[in-house]
Amino acid sequence: MWLFGRGSSGFSFSNTAEEVTNGIDATGLTAIITGKTLKCSKWNGCRGCSVLALRGAHVVIADRNVIAGRAVKEDIIKKSHNAKVDVMELDLSSMASVRKFADEFKSSGLSLNILINNAGIATNFKLSQDNIELVFATNHLGHFLLTNLLLDTMKSTARKSNIEGRIINVASGLHWLSSYGEGIRFDNINEQITRRHILWSYAQSKLANILHANELARRLKESEVHVTANSLHPGTIVTPIYQHTPNTGKFLSILGRLFTKNVQQGASTTCYVALHPDVKGISGQYFVDNNISTSHSKARDIVLAKKLWDFSMELTKH
Repeated sequence: MWLFGRGSSGFSFSNTAEEVTNGIDATGLTAIITGKTLKCSKWNGCRGCSVLALRGAHVVIADRNVIAGRAVKEDIIKKSHNAKVDVMELDLSSMASVRKFADEFKSSGLSLNILINNAGIATNFKLSQDNIELVFATNHLGHFLLTNLLLDTMKSTARKSNIEGRIINVASGLHWLSSYGEGIRFDNINEQITRRHILWSYAQSKLANILHANELARRLKESEVHVTANSLHPGTIVTPIYQHTPNTGKFLSILGRLFTKNVQQGASTTCYVALHPDVKGISGQYFVDNNISTSHSKARDIVLAKKLWDFSMELTKH
């Protein structure tokens, strides 16, 4: 963590999304960003949408709450009249919804330069519409399927435009807390664990985000396409994602500004990895505070990453 000084990128913990993208022209780029848009000012995803649009990118907000998404769109356009923002419905916990979204996006004829897999939930044990543990289904599996369905579009865009495509998985430093010895509970993905379920299920899903990005990066490199894949920890931000864990939210609030970020700072690493020219050609890395960092050893386990890929392919039947 570059808390008191700047890393090799020249940026640190305290930089905002506006600062790390200052002077960058994203005109002509199209970006999809998934995630909560309700109560816009409290969500990283919304701030990321706003900054990408401010820099000229055509932003597609992918959210299950399209009414809230449209409100965000209006708010962005009020601040930047030339902003290009669309809203499309996407429920990542439903594979049918993911497939519908991908089909509609491809039918739109839009190019795709940047895919930010940002959405995330933390909740008590529930099953998704596809009978898969809800946190794993939403945070990892929905993004895995979405990425695979849109990958050809990204490859085509990169080839025609000669502009590097970038896939970004927003993970979390909490992946270090995954309590499962095997890393991912392949044989018991739906097993209900009452004690600390929210923390363990969330940590597992965030570990999966990093493993997914690493294995995808390896495959993209092998196929020699002009698309990269990276993951990141946005920082500790007190947002509504902690609504099911009030004690955690109170604890983070007590930590104060020294260790927690505001939303402008929380969106910075996402925007840095998505737009900054210094990230060109970098793939399969884990970023923290706008710099390359080190993830847990399990997140760097090549065998585990391949196993998760095969497991996810089987679950999504892609």
